[in-house]
Amino acid sequence: MSYRFSARTGWDVGESGFARAIRETRASGRRLYDLTISNPTVCGFEYDVEGILGALKDNRAMSYDPDPRGMRSAREAVAEYYANHGAAVDPDSVVMTTSTSEGYGYLFRLLCDAGDEVLVAQPSYPLFDFLADLEDVRLRPYPLFYDYGWWIDFAELERRIGPRTKAIVVVHPNNPTGHATEAGERARLEEICARHGLALIVDEVFLDYPIAADEKLMSFAGGPHPALTFVLSGMSKISGLPQMKAGWVVGLGPEPVRREAMGRLEVIADTFLSMNAPVQLALPVWLAGREGIQQQIRERVRENYRVAVEIGVEVLRLEAGWSAILRLPQTEVQDRVVDRLLRELDVVVHPGSFYGIAEAGRVVVSLIGPPDEFSLGMERLLRANRWNQDS
Repeated sequence: MSYRFSARTGWDVGESGFARAIRETRASGRRLYDLTISNPTVCGFEYDVEGILGALKDNRAMSYDPDPRGMRSAREAVAEYYANHGAAVDPDSVVMTTSTSEGYGYLFRLLCDAGDEVLVAQPSYPLFDFLADLEDVRLRPYPLFYDYGWWIDFAELERRIGPRTKAIVVVHPNNPTGHATEAGERARLEEICARHGLALIVDEVFLDYPIAADEKLMSFAGGPHPALTFVLSGMSKISGLPQMKAGWVVGLGPEPVRREAMGRLEVIADTFLSMNAPVQLALPVWLAGREGIQQQIRERVRENYRVAVEIGVEVLRLEAGWSAILRLPQTEVQDRVVDRLLRELDVVVHPGSFYGIAEAGRVVVSLIGPPDEFSLGMERLLRANRWNQDS
């Protein structure tokens, strides 16, 4: 008996050759130096376990009082978070979600009909491809280019706006480039969106993690907002709690379009009512205690970044986030470089192609892994710099 499935889920769901090679290498007993670990809960950080779990034991969670935007207390805590970033956010402009992924799904449904287009930076995280497929939305990449730092190619971005373009997505700071959108770039993005009648979707999950110790990144939640703007974030990165499944969307922009957008967004959220009460009640506690884990993560990222730079492997400049792009000898295509690193050096990295990086020899590593493991992995990776000489 055969079944026909939706074309939107027509992905290759088999195990990739790279994943199979990692699995087989682990099974053989060889030690792997995994430089792709990005889950903070397995990186040796010290969490306030009692405080985090204790916040879930709120008797008010036994009463069901659904609000499609989320509980007022949770939305007020989100507003307070932005106040600490110098941005005045009305709790009524916040819609709680279980993740930024769900937030993207809500926004794609709000803004796009089937076949409409959304512009997304490249390089960028590949999750967008799946989210767009599920909503029958087409993604069109606009390039970031590297010139002693990462920059938006605005001329190419505007060329890629078409009659079916509905929104521009900006990840601030970008993953994996670490590009933080500076004030001039923001103003130009907003002008383009306002002129073309596009929404601006800004993902700020890495906002609290600048590389420079004396720097604080500004949120797009701060005004003014000449274009319809949606800011997304959540607890996965802000408090290092990806397992708690808590995120949000903040709707901003000129009235009355913002009011109409929020009304429609509220209906979408009301259809699902996905946020559970214990997490919403705990969220103010988790946000209030975020600095403890954030400080540990920032210190880890800065130390591993220093090791990567000083050890002798070329590291492309980054401004924020948890990832770094390395430039290795360009004797082979990316996937072969990554396969060779695994086979010959027992080092696991992501190929740049995973993020849409076309240049040869680019690989991506996570900067939040345990320092000893990271240093040992980078020392082994340094041997790849001799491949040009040995070839």
